[in-house]
Amino acid sequence: MQVSQDSSSKKPMSFKLRSRLMGFVAAALFVALFARLYALQVLTAPVYKAEAAANQVREVSVPAPRGLILDRNEQVMVGNQVVKTLALSSREAYLHPAVVKRVAQLVGLTPAQVQSELINSQYSIYQPTPIKYNLSTNQAIYFQEHQSEYPGVTIELTTQRTYPMGDTAAQVLGYVGQVSAAQLKTLAKQGYQAGDQIGEAGVEATFQNYLRGRSGVEKLQVNAAGDVVGVLGETKPVPGGNLQLTIDANLEKKAQTILANQIYHLAHSPNSFVINAARLAGSIVVENPNNGSIYAMASYPTYNPSEWVPYITNANYAALTSPSSNQPLINRAIQGEYTPGSTFKLATASAALKDGLISPYTIINDPGYFKVPNCTVGKCSFHNSGYEALGNINIVTALADSDDVFFYTLGYNFYINQSQFGPTPIQNMAKAYGFGQPTGIALPGEAAGIVDSLSERQYLHKLYPSAFPYDTWYAGDNIEMAFGQGMTLITPLQLANAYATFANGGTRYVPRIADGIVNDQGKLIKYFPPKVVTHVTIPAVDRAAMIKGFEGAIQYGTGGQTFAGFPLSQFPLAGKTGTASVAGQAPDSLFVAWGPVNNPQYVISAVVTGGGFGAVGAAPMVRALFTYLMSHPIKPEVYGVPHLSAGSTGVKGTLLISPTKKTAQKPKGYKASTSKTSVSKAG
Repeated sequence: MQVSQDSSSKKPMSFKLRSRLMGFVAAALFVALFARLYALQVLTAPVYKAEAAANQVREVSVPAPRGLILDRNEQVMVGNQVVKTLALSSREAYLHPAVVKRVAQLVGLTPAQVQSELINSQYSIYQPTPIKYNLSTNQAIYFQEHQSEYPGVTIELTTQRTYPMGDTAAQVLGYVGQVSAAQLKTLAKQGYQAGDQIGEAGVEATFQNYLRGRSGVEKLQVNAAGDVVGVLGETKPVPGGNLQLTIDANLEKKAQTILANQIYHLAHSPNSFVINAARLAGSIVVENPNNGSIYAMASYPTYNPSEWVPYITNANYAALTSPSSNQPLINRAIQGEYTPGSTFKLATASAALKDGLISPYTIINDPGYFKVPNCTVGKCSFHNSGYEALGNINIVTALADSDDVFFYTLGYNFYINQSQFGPTPIQNMAKAYGFGQPTGIALPGEAAGIVDSLSERQYLHKLYPSAFPYDTWYAGDNIEMAFGQGMTLITPLQLANAYATFANGGTRYVPRIADGIVNDQGKLIKYFPPKVVTHVTIPAVDRAAMIKGFEGAIQYGTGGQTFAGFPLSQFPLAGKTGTASVAGQAPDSLFVAWGPVNNPQYVISAVVTGGGFGAVGAAPMVRALFTYLMSHPIKPEVYGVPHLSAGSTGVKGTLLISPTKKTAQKPKGYKASTSKTSVSKAG
């Protein structure tokens, strides 16, 4: 049998080819392997080295001490104190469940309470969760002697707010709380961490970004099991800036005491006009008319901000928000809205004189009442509050004696001459003085108030038809608005700022509550200068007549008895009473004054809800404060120069102050009045 030469000769060639191919593949694999090893060990080594290091390092935020809050004289109104805080790692609590029960026994809580703090915690598992603030010395010593029984537990030194002046300026200062989970959703972008303190009210809230400081960072080294084995480094926190207010703490205390004493007196005086003592509340504002600085802002009733340290209890919060407490959390100086009564006559008189409806020499007859001509429907007749008839009077007497008929006449004449003066001349002037709009003070929650008008009624009727059934405007509405009744509402701060505008010659400032920010070395880092809103121009002869009327109100008019014996020759004053009617209740009492008249340094407004006539409820407080200011003048201010002296003891370092005790319900220093008060004229 013959064998084919072709088939036998192909086998060696196929084997060789396969061998070569396998060699090429093997070589390619080795090249790829070496290339990969080179890439891993040389080219990307720094990346993996960094990732490996990151797996061993955890960063924990270190809170910054909050800045102090100082008065204009660098007295500390809000400070800090260092306290011991027991904290527990949620990770260690998971690994060692028994520690939860031991911690609960140590700090006087239930295990469920401790566990709830850990479960709801927003903290990193490497950042211990605070369980107990203000740890006692005995508790700290016990822990140190039994540390082995408390894995994951640490005692840290943290700072808490202190209030060395108790409830002084509580509503102005506000309070702080821990940032919530809801707040963190938006604030995390700004560097906020769980457990950070955040201002919740007052200047604590407004100036939060200045007061909070900048948190530090602690880098912890952890092993593969996640246990902390060391500290690799630390960036120290930067303390927050210290806020200096325009408030004079001593004047603030005095105003608060005067306000509390007067309300106590009105509630207990046998000849008081008060109908409902539980309704009594009030406010006092002291403003510098030359730049808008607020020297005092008292509100009653009040509270002690230390109730929020380290956090407010449910019981305390319920007590502060209960109707029986009369809402002490409200800052009535900026959030209380009141019918202005005769204090609104500033706007009506200014409009009538400026627009030419009357002159300083115009005489209007007051027979004791004003009857609307051709009126057959609704209220057609208006009388003076005391039913007195003053006869022929001008603007000076009308302001001094707070004559209503004079202003009824102005309101009516403006109404019937709309073609000449427009539909809202009084409202326009009121808004120029700042009524019916927020003043712009750097405090949260300021109310705008209302200047009554047709457009305002139509707007409110559209929104709330049942509460505001009328969307019309008649002569009687214009008459009521002209003397401060109707739906017009103002705040005590608006009242002070409006009269400050008139007193200084027509410049309306944004009220200032803060002077500036300094760092912990006492260096000024931010100044808040005075800001002008607008100018109100009134001819000099007209303004002089109005000033004479406001002086008369204190010398012999509606406030004459209250200021009898006051040294007006040394410290001349001008002002206005206000008595605002409230259906079924005693009137609200208002009074505002400035002095010295021709070189005004202070404007003081006072309001007492349900306090009766302005001369009885509010005016005595204003007199008492002017008496105090005569012997305790505020440091003069210089434009463009903040009252922040670098290097003073008040603004350096972290101040440690112990909390003060709460004040008693009865005002400190209260002396019952034995004299009876009579009023011959109402305003």
